[in-house]
Amino acid sequence: MSLQIRRVVTGHDGHGRAQVMIDETCRNVQSRRQGHHSCVVWTTYTIPASNDGSEDDAQRQVGSTLPGGTVFRIVRFEPGVAPRVHRTSSIDYAVVLAGEIDMELDTTTVTLHAGDVVVQRGTLHNWVNRGTAPCVIAFVLIDAKPVESGGRRLEAVG
Repeated sequence: MSLQIRRVVTGHDGHGRAQVMIDETCRNVQSRRQGHHSCVVWTTYTIPASNDGSEDDAQRQVGSTLPGGTVFRIVRFEPGVAPRVHRTSSIDYAVVLAGEIDMELDTTTVTLHAGDVVVQRGTLHNWVNRGTAPCVIAFVLIDAKPVESGGRRLEAVG
């Protein structure tokens, strides 16, 4: 498996004491296109989120985002990853954990390195790894209203 992420999830026992509920290497790694692997670490159906229960909310089937909720995902982009120009109806917080990657917007390209952070606010974008090493990014996607700009609504695409 090309993406090895240890996932530790806490919760409570029947007496209200804190405990580790899950401690494992992510089992739900997916590859939706060449050079791209991702692992959903956790999701929520609502904002604010509920910390009740003991279900593994990483097993929920989600697309890029989850309407009314959040998605925490780790992605590995291999050099030459297949392009995917897209926009999500979410605000995305991203932290580059390893490697480097180019974030392409309509008229701008920004090179990001390990330690850099991005706040993606519903913009059309593409991730391109032109380097020789994989790039790993942690994303938290939080449901948001579609962007309105120039008198028109910019819906999610791609």
